[in-house]
Amino acid sequence: MSGARDMLCDTASAVFAEAASAGIAPVEEAGFALLLVPEADGGFGGDWGDLNAVLRIAGVAVPDLPVAPLILSGLGEVDPALHAAATVSLMAGAMGQALDLSIEHVNTRQQFGRPLGKFQAVQQSLAVMACEVRAVDAAAAAMAKRLDAVHFDAEAAGFEIAAAKLRANRAVGVVTAVAHQVHGAIGFTREYDLHRVTIPLMRWRGEHGNDAHWAQRLGRQVAGFGGRGLWEAMTARAD
Repeated sequence: MSGARDMLCDTASAVFAEAASAGIAPVEEAGFALLLVPEADGGFGGDWGDLNAVLRIAGVAVPDLPVAPLILSGLGEVDPALHAAATVSLMAGAMGQALDLSIEHVNTRQQFGRPLGKFQAVQQSLAVMACEVRAVDAAAAAMAKRLDAVHFDAEAAGFEIAAAKLRANRAVGVVTAVAHQVHGAIGFTREYDLHRVTIPLMRWRGEHGNDAHWAQRLGRQVAGFGGRGLWEAMTARAD
Protein backbone atom coordinates (compact mmCIF):
# COMPACT_ATOMS: atom_id res chain seq x y z
CA MET A 1 0.00 0.00 0.00
CA SER A 2 1.37 3.41 -0.95
CA GLY A 3 2.04 6.15 1.57
CA ALA A 4 -0.78 8.24 0.11
CA ARG A 5 -3.22 5.36 0.50
CA ASP A 6 -2.02 4.76 4.05
CA MET A 7 -2.83 8.39 4.86
CA LEU A 8 -6.20 8.07 3.15
CA CYS A 9 -7.04 5.00 5.23
CA ASP A 10 -5.94 6.71 8.44
CA THR A 11 -8.19 9.65 7.60
CA ALA A 12 -11.09 7.35 6.74
CA SER A 13 -10.69 5.44 10.01
CA ALA A 14 -10.82 8.66 12.03
CA VAL A 15 -13.76 10.11 10.10
CA PHE A 16 -15.76 6.87 10.21
CA ALA A 17 -15.15 6.55 13.95
CA GLU A 18 -16.83 9.93 14.39
CA ALA A 19 -19.56 9.06 11.88
CA ALA A 20 -20.43 5.88 13.82
CA SER A 21 -22.16 8.11 16.39
CA ALA A 22 -22.73 11.34 14.44
CA GLY A 23 -24.11 9.92 11.19
CA ILE A 24 -23.03 10.62 7.61
CA ALA A 25 -22.31 14.35 8.15
CA PRO A 26 -18.61 13.93 9.08
CA VAL A 27 -18.05 11.85 5.94
CA GLU A 28 -19.66 14.53 3.80
CA GLU A 29 -17.70 17.30 5.50
CA ALA A 30 -14.43 15.43 4.98
CA GLY A 31 -15.03 15.58 1.21
CA PHE A 32 -15.19 11.88 0.45
CA ALA A 33 -17.56 12.63 -2.44
CA LEU A 34 -14.48 14.01 -4.21
CA LEU A 35 -12.38 10.86 -3.77
CA LEU A 36 -12.77 9.62 -7.37
CA VAL A 37 -13.06 13.06 -8.98
CA PRO A 38 -9.97 14.03 -11.04
CA GLU A 39 -7.68 16.65 -9.56
CA ALA A 40 -8.25 18.82 -12.63
CA ASP A 41 -11.91 18.99 -11.64
CA GLY A 42 -11.21 19.87 -8.03
CA GLY A 43 -11.21 16.33 -6.65
CA PHE A 44 -8.65 14.09 -5.00
CA GLY A 45 -7.92 12.05 -8.12
CA GLY A 46 -8.23 8.71 -6.34
CA ASP A 47 -8.52 5.36 -8.10
CA TRP A 48 -10.70 2.33 -7.47
CA GLY A 49 -7.94 0.79 -5.38
CA ASP A 50 -8.31 3.77 -3.03
CA LEU A 51 -12.07 3.30 -3.00
CA ASN A 52 -11.65 -0.39 -2.24
CA ALA A 53 -9.41 0.40 0.72
CA VAL A 54 -11.76 3.07 2.11
CA LEU A 55 -14.89 0.96 1.74
CA ARG A 56 -13.26 -2.00 3.45
CA ILE A 57 -12.92 0.26 6.50
CA ALA A 58 -16.49 1.52 6.09
CA GLY A 59 -17.75 -2.08 5.98
CA VAL A 60 -16.41 -2.52 9.51
CA ALA A 61 -16.85 0.91 11.09
CA VAL A 62 -20.08 2.25 9.56
CA PRO A 63 -21.84 -0.57 7.69
CA ASP A 64 -25.23 1.13 8.00
CA LEU A 65 -24.19 4.50 6.54
CA PRO A 66 -24.40 5.24 2.76
CA VAL A 67 -20.67 5.84 2.32
CA ALA A 68 -20.45 4.06 -1.05
CA PRO A 69 -23.30 6.03 -2.69
CA LEU A 70 -21.80 9.26 -1.34
CA ILE A 71 -18.39 8.59 -2.92
CA LEU A 72 -19.88 7.43 -6.21
CA SER A 73 -22.06 10.55 -6.34
CA GLY A 74 -18.93 12.51 -7.19
CA LEU A 75 -18.88 10.78 -10.57
CA GLY A 76 -22.41 11.91 -11.39
CA GLU A 77 -24.74 9.32 -12.88
CA VAL A 78 -22.95 5.97 -12.91
CA ASP A 79 -23.66 2.49 -14.20
CA PRO A 80 -25.54 0.47 -11.52
CA ALA A 81 -22.81 -2.15 -11.80
CA LEU A 82 -20.41 0.27 -10.10
CA HIS A 83 -22.66 0.26 -7.05
CA ALA A 84 -22.39 -3.53 -7.02
CA ALA A 85 -18.61 -3.23 -7.31
CA ALA A 86 -18.50 -0.84 -4.36
CA THR A 87 -20.64 -3.22 -2.33
CA VAL A 88 -18.06 -5.98 -2.84
CA SER A 89 -15.50 -3.84 -1.02
CA LEU A 90 -17.88 -3.25 1.88
CA MET A 91 -18.49 -6.99 2.06
CA ALA A 92 -14.77 -7.76 2.01
CA GLY A 93 -14.20 -5.47 4.98
CA ALA A 94 -17.11 -6.89 6.96
CA MET A 95 -16.02 -10.48 6.29
CA GLY A 96 -12.49 -9.68 7.42
CA GLN A 97 -13.86 -8.26 10.66
CA ALA A 98 -16.03 -11.33 11.22
CA LEU A 99 -12.94 -13.51 10.80
CA ASP A 100 -10.85 -11.37 13.17
CA LEU A 101 -13.55 -11.43 15.83
CA SER A 102 -13.90 -15.20 15.47
CA ILE A 103 -10.17 -15.84 15.82
CA GLU A 104 -9.95 -13.57 18.86
CA HIS A 105 -12.94 -15.28 20.47
CA VAL A 106 -11.74 -18.87 20.04
CA ASN A 107 -8.27 -17.94 21.31
CA THR A 108 -9.65 -16.44 24.53
CA ARG A 109 -12.78 -18.50 25.24
CA GLN A 110 -12.01 -21.52 27.42
CA GLN A 111 -13.90 -24.80 27.14
CA PHE A 112 -13.00 -28.08 28.87
CA GLY A 113 -9.85 -26.50 30.24
CA ARG A 114 -8.39 -25.10 27.02
CA PRO A 115 -9.10 -22.41 24.41
CA LEU A 116 -11.74 -23.22 21.80
CA GLY A 117 -9.12 -22.58 19.14
CA LYS A 118 -7.23 -25.69 20.23
CA PHE A 119 -10.06 -27.98 19.08
CA GLN A 120 -9.51 -29.42 15.64
CA ALA A 121 -13.13 -29.02 14.54
CA VAL A 122 -13.01 -25.31 15.36
CA GLN A 123 -9.69 -24.91 13.53
CA GLN A 124 -11.11 -26.61 10.45
CA SER A 125 -14.19 -24.38 10.43
CA LEU A 126 -12.08 -21.24 10.73
CA ALA A 127 -9.78 -22.45 7.96
CA VAL A 128 -12.79 -22.78 5.63
CA MET A 129 -13.98 -19.33 6.69
CA ALA A 130 -10.54 -17.80 6.11
CA CYS A 131 -10.39 -19.26 2.59
CA GLU A 132 -13.73 -17.62 1.77
CA VAL A 133 -12.60 -14.27 3.17
CA ARG A 134 -9.31 -14.31 1.25
CA ALA A 135 -11.08 -15.31 -1.96
CA VAL A 136 -13.33 -12.26 -1.67
CA ASP A 137 -10.28 -10.09 -0.94
CA ALA A 138 -8.62 -11.36 -4.10
CA ALA A 139 -11.76 -10.86 -6.20
CA ALA A 140 -12.15 -7.29 -4.93
CA ALA A 141 -8.50 -6.51 -5.67
CA ALA A 142 -8.70 -7.94 -9.20
CA MET A 143 -11.89 -5.98 -9.83
CA ALA A 144 -10.28 -2.76 -8.60
CA LYS A 145 -7.25 -3.30 -10.83
CA ARG A 146 -9.47 -3.83 -13.86
CA LEU A 147 -11.68 -0.82 -13.12
CA ASP A 148 -8.61 1.38 -12.84
CA ALA A 149 -7.23 0.01 -16.11
CA VAL A 150 -10.47 0.87 -17.95
CA HIS A 151 -11.07 4.19 -16.16
CA PHE A 152 -14.14 3.03 -14.20
CA ASP A 153 -15.89 1.71 -17.34
CA ALA A 154 -18.34 -0.79 -15.83
CA GLU A 155 -19.02 -2.49 -19.15
CA ALA A 156 -15.33 -3.06 -19.86
CA ALA A 157 -14.92 -4.46 -16.33
CA GLY A 158 -18.15 -6.42 -16.49
CA PHE A 159 -16.49 -9.82 -16.14
CA GLU A 160 -14.56 -8.83 -12.99
CA ILE A 161 -17.55 -7.09 -11.41
CA ALA A 162 -19.82 -10.08 -12.00
CA ALA A 163 -17.22 -12.54 -10.74
CA ALA A 164 -16.44 -10.48 -7.64
CA LYS A 165 -20.05 -9.83 -6.63
CA LEU A 166 -21.01 -13.46 -7.18
CA ARG A 167 -17.99 -14.68 -5.19
CA ALA A 168 -18.77 -12.28 -2.35
CA ASN A 169 -22.44 -13.25 -2.35
CA ARG A 170 -21.62 -16.95 -2.20
CA ALA A 171 -19.15 -16.41 0.65
CA VAL A 172 -21.70 -14.72 2.89
CA GLY A 173 -23.44 -17.95 3.88
CA VAL A 174 -20.22 -19.67 4.94
CA VAL A 175 -18.70 -16.66 6.69
CA THR A 176 -21.78 -15.76 8.73
CA ALA A 177 -22.56 -19.38 9.62
CA VAL A 178 -19.06 -20.22 10.84
CA ALA A 179 -18.69 -16.92 12.69
CA HIS A 180 -21.89 -17.47 14.66
CA GLN A 181 -21.17 -21.16 15.22
CA VAL A 182 -17.82 -20.53 16.87
CA HIS A 183 -19.18 -17.62 18.92
CA GLY A 184 -22.27 -19.40 20.17
CA ALA A 185 -25.00 -17.30 21.77
CA ILE A 186 -22.77 -14.29 22.42
CA GLY A 187 -22.60 -13.59 18.69
CA PHE A 188 -26.27 -12.63 18.64
CA THR A 189 -26.17 -10.20 21.56
CA ARG A 190 -26.40 -6.42 21.11
CA GLU A 191 -23.37 -5.91 23.34
CA TYR A 192 -21.06 -7.88 21.04
CA ASP A 193 -19.86 -6.55 17.67
CA LEU A 194 -20.35 -9.61 15.47
CA HIS A 195 -23.93 -8.89 14.47
CA ARG A 196 -22.86 -5.40 13.33
CA VAL A 197 -21.11 -6.99 10.35
CA THR A 198 -23.06 -10.20 9.77
CA ILE A 199 -26.46 -8.52 9.45
CA PRO A 200 -25.21 -6.04 6.80
CA LEU A 201 -23.49 -8.91 4.98
CA MET A 202 -26.81 -10.71 4.59
CA ARG A 203 -28.39 -7.48 3.36
CA TRP A 204 -25.59 -6.70 0.89
CA ARG A 205 -25.84 -10.18 -0.57
CA GLY A 206 -29.15 -9.26 -2.19
CA GLU A 207 -28.36 -5.63 -3.02
CA HIS A 208 -27.48 -4.68 -6.61
CA GLY A 209 -28.11 -8.21 -7.84
CA ASN A 210 -28.46 -11.52 -6.01
CA ASP A 211 -26.57 -14.76 -6.71
CA ALA A 212 -28.77 -15.76 -9.64
CA HIS A 213 -28.48 -12.33 -11.29
CA TRP A 214 -24.68 -12.29 -11.27
CA ALA A 215 -24.36 -15.97 -12.12
CA GLN A 216 -26.44 -15.37 -15.24
CA ARG A 217 -24.42 -12.31 -16.22
CA LEU A 218 -21.15 -14.11 -15.69
CA GLY A 219 -22.38 -17.19 -17.54
CA ARG A 220 -23.43 -15.16 -20.56
CA GLN A 221 -20.04 -13.48 -20.71
CA VAL A 222 -18.15 -16.76 -20.45
CA ALA A 223 -20.33 -18.33 -23.15
CA GLY A 224 -19.71 -15.30 -25.34
CA PHE A 225 -15.96 -15.62 -24.97
CA GLY A 226 -15.89 -19.28 -26.01
CA GLY A 227 -13.14 -21.64 -24.86
CA ARG A 228 -10.17 -19.98 -26.56
CA GLY A 229 -11.59 -16.49 -26.07
CA LEU A 230 -11.99 -17.00 -22.31
CA TRP A 231 -8.37 -18.14 -21.99
CA GLU A 232 -7.11 -15.21 -24.04
CA ALA A 233 -9.21 -12.72 -22.05
CA MET A 234 -8.02 -14.08 -18.72
CA THR A 235 -4.35 -14.17 -19.64
CA ALA A 236 -4.53 -10.67 -21.12
CA ARG A 237 -5.90 -9.35 -17.81
CA ALA A 238 -3.07 -11.01 -15.91
CA ASP A 239 -0.43 -8.86 -17.63
